[in-house]
Amino acid sequence: MKLNCILISFSFLFVGFSYAQQARHIDSLENVIKTTTNDSIKLRLVNQVAFYYIFNDIQKAIEMIDSGLDEANEKELWFSYNELTNTKGNFYNAKGVKDSAKIYYEKSINLSRKYNFVTIEQMTLNNLGLIYWSSGSFQEALDHFYKALDSNTRHTPENEENKATYLSNIGLIYQELRQYEKAIDNHKQALTIREKLNLESALAISNANLGVCYKNLNDYQNSIYHYNRGIAYAKSANNLRLYHAIHDNLANVYFELEDYPKAIELYKKSLDRPATVGGNPKSDLSSYSNLVAAFKTINQPHEALNYAQKGFDILEKDPSLKNFAATLYKNAAESHYMIGDINKGSELLAGYIAINDSIFTKNNAEALANYEVQFQTQEKEIQLAETRAALAENELKIGRKNMLIYGITALALVLIVLGYLLYNQQKLKNNQLLKEAELREALNQIAIQNELQEQRLRISRDLHDNIGAQLTFIISSIENLKYGIKSENGQMSNKLDHISSFTSNTIFELRDTIWAMNKPEITIEDLKLRIINFIDKAREIAANVNFEFIVDKQLSDEQAFSSIQGMNMYRIIQEAVHNALKYAEAKNIEVSLGLKDENIIISIKDDGKGFDQNNTELGNGLNNMKKRAGDLKGKLTIKTETEKGTIIKVVLPANLAVETKAAS
Repeated sequence: MKLNCILISFSFLFVGFSYAQQARHIDSLENVIKTTTNDSIKLRLVNQVAFYYIFNDIQKAIEMIDSGLDEANEKELWFSYNELTNTKGNFYNAKGVKDSAKIYYEKSINLSRKYNFVTIEQMTLNNLGLIYWSSGSFQEALDHFYKALDSNTRHTPENEENKATYLSNIGLIYQELRQYEKAIDNHKQALTIREKLNLESALAISNANLGVCYKNLNDYQNSIYHYNRGIAYAKSANNLRLYHAIHDNLANVYFELEDYPKAIELYKKSLDRPATVGGNPKSDLSSYSNLVAAFKTINQPHEALNYAQKGFDILEKDPSLKNFAATLYKNAAESHYMIGDINKGSELLAGYIAINDSIFTKNNAEALANYEVQFQTQEKEIQLAETRAALAENELKIGRKNMLIYGITALALVLIVLGYLLYNQQKLKNNQLLKEAELREALNQIAIQNELQEQRLRISRDLHDNIGAQLTFIISSIENLKYGIKSENGQMSNKLDHISSFTSNTIFELRDTIWAMNKPEITIEDLKLRIINFIDKAREIAANVNFEFIVDKQLSDEQAFSSIQGMNMYRIIQEAVHNALKYAEAKNIEVSLGLKDENIIISIKDDGKGFDQNNTELGNGLNNMKKRAGDLKGKLTIKTETEKGTIIKVVLPANLAVETKAAS
């Protein structure tokens, strides 16, 4: 099980100050507001103080924001008006009123573009991206983060701190989409900038996010290393919010390493924050979800459900976090199942499935990839334009008025050569990509042909082993009849009945094999119908035997296997039932298909004579069953005792399935 906790890279934080230090700093700013005669300075300080009060005195915050907006509008101080509009969006965002926050952020963006305030535009684009992200709209979030980064690259390349923030947020979206290699690339770029600027809180965030990525790639050594670095940076920066949040991420690693006591200790530490740090609903939701999973795993479902209720209390207050609650729903459902509350468990499991289905689709992924390509293309165009401008400027500096014509000619030649080289380079690259595509296609064709050949060989062997042997017996029986033609009519009738029955079995075997050959895949529904047909036929032969066929409801009828896999599963069941009838003289036979601990379970149980495994040599039938189970990457076990019956169980990996039709 993988538990994911994404640590948000905040676009704005008071870092490096204790609560008391922040309060003293704000008091000094308020004194300057009262005494300064410079309206621009006054309104910028109003913006800073109002932002502080958003998280400490929300009523005072909105009063200062609205008063500042009125004054800025009256005195036509549009930069301050633009800043305060963005801060009003932050106010509604903090209150959880996302629609109002989006309205003010979009208004701020329009003002920024009208007056060319690019730094405010970048900041607001980032804030709007965070709004979309928090509601699970990853496509829109990534769009806004890339726009902020593009604006930073074009207009304010010297503002490296903001660039690191946008790169970090882009990396976080890729984390959400489980594209961890791309996420690591963006986080490392952000980390390099933050190390250069010695931004301790931001360094804690970058290291924590790298820890998440490496954990999901199962690189636990690198994950623990970056988490511990993040904790150290957060402690050095006195950023207690981050300090406690990263403990939750580190606990996830120990959970996957099955060190559950250490994991629970760290989860609890992540929640044991001083009151002055304030709440963080998303982080708390993650911690409670992970504690539910940990206690469930060590078989303490009641303790797990205590923490689950705390997580659901958070969701009740902030329903927009529901897209981040899949782990909570899943483990709470399993905990209810453990204590026997099936109805509540099923209700929560349905909620878990609904969350997963709503988060992302293939079309979203393709659209997001297009945004990345679009940005990279724009960035390359910028770099090329800058290179050309630099060449032109150098040529103009070197040239003199009397050498103007020669300078222009030289510049033209350079541009032509550069264009020619770029054209040849692109042409070579396109040829290489074409050859790689052709090679991949050839390898795919070879793989398909190999698979088809393997399938033909398996089916041929099946025909030879089963149908061939039976046809040989029929021929032999007919030859014997030639010599017994003068025998009594009763004996002749018995032999003919036996041949007729055996021929019917041969035809049945042949139909089974042709059935498998004609299907590119075999679903659970197909397998159930085939087994039922087989059992019905067995009932005709053994009328005094009670057959029972059970299928676990957790197995979807549309779950599919390759034709080889399905035929192997069917043959194992067929051989086991034949043995129970032929050798065990069973009166009751039970065949079941189930799903347990992420494995497919096939079980054939009878109440026949059984046998002593230690003193009985396994025949071809049982050996063939074991070989078929091995071909399915599974394990076949036999539990039997003389006069007490036999249980044959096959455990197969759940990922044996090809795919479900709904996903095709």
